[in-house]
Amino acid sequence: MSGAGPARDRQVLEGAGHGEPRTAREVPVTTRGVLFVHSAPRALCPHVEWAVAGVLGVRVALDWIKQPASPGTWRAEFSWQGEPGAASKLASALRGWHMLRFEVTADPCAAAEGERYSSTPGLGIFHAVTGMHGDILIPEDRLRAAMSRSARGESELETEIARLLGKPWDDELEPFRYAGDGAPVRWLHQVV
Repeated sequence: MSGAGPARDRQVLEGAGHGEPRTAREVPVTTRGVLFVHSAPRALCPHVEWAVAGVLGVRVALDWIKQPASPGTWRAEFSWQGEPGAASKLASALRGWHMLRFEVTADPCAAAEGERYSSTPGLGIFHAVTGMHGDILIPEDRLRAAMSRSARGESELETEIARLLGKPWDDELEPFRYAGDGAPVRWLHQVV
């Protein structure tokens, strides 16, 4: 075969970095995060595992423990590693079950900001972009809209900002988080 062999490989690697695409040994960009299932009915637990496995591409067997904040429900948490956007896919896979309380976080990486998703049966899903220290980053257009609603008398600015920061979700999930203190965390990796 013409063009194959060490000379061609050398050319590809030598050309990389000068506007040419690198075609050998590219390292995929990954991020990591944590999924907190704060409460799930027992019958839903295997479905949660299947949904998470479908997103991460690996078999998932979570360590479920009783959730003392809501008798009759179970909780689990684990850390994961995968492609940027995996947190969004996890949240989407879980959001359809209305009896489920969960949070998904993703750390920022070279290709994406961090993310946080929170979901409760009463409030639905909350999404925020997070910075490298975990702070919520609110886009200026959302701040302007909140200020506008407040100026028109539709709501209080403090209420608007609290909602942008996810305070209603934090308030509802806090008893479930506290009940999980000391729970084990397991690392799972997405198949890339």
